[in-house]
Amino acid sequence: MAKAQYVLPYTFYPKGEGLSPEDFDLIEQAKAATQTSYAPYSNFCVGAALRLENGVVVCGSNQENAAYPAGCCAERTAMFYANAQYPNTAPVTIAIAARRASEEGFLTVPISPCGICRQALIEAETRYRQAIRVLLYGEDVIYELEKVSSLLPFNLMHLLYRDKKSNPNIKTMKMFGLELL
Repeated sequence: MAKAQYVLPYTFYPKGEGLSPEDFDLIEQAKAATQTSYAPYSNFCVGAALRLENGVVVCGSNQENAAYPAGCCAERTAMFYANAQYPNTAPVTIAIAARRASEEGFLTVPISPCGICRQALIEAETRYRQAIRVLLYGEDVIYELEKVSSLLPFNLMHLLYRDKKSNPNIKTMKMFGLELL
């Protein structure tokens, strides 16, 4: 038996100190997007701002539904809108912010995307063959990750490509030009 360890590399910015003006602006757009959240059940408002390689910023917010799986998280709302409106333009950075509807201000520490959003964003990294930087906002600290896939090391794309010899889906997947980052 062999043991392995996964290390999550990230940069943190206390109170946002040292963050570039471009990244600060993207975070401000994610914070503003929380105002369009529809969160009557959780009262937890999340906003995402996605910068595309052409400079366009697409924002999204969480949209809840009484039929729980019918809702959509902010990250997927932004990504899916970007894919629909700019299908040939790669996303380069996503900023995520959250607040409680009943309280003033934002969370003091960042939240990260749920597992479904992580996988959806990893699909975009694979589709466009480039990493998507992640900025996770908290009032006390901002985390920066070089790529979404670092948040989900054993993601579905990783599993598809891990064992190329014994995976019959690899030939089909390669027809579409998908490659693991």
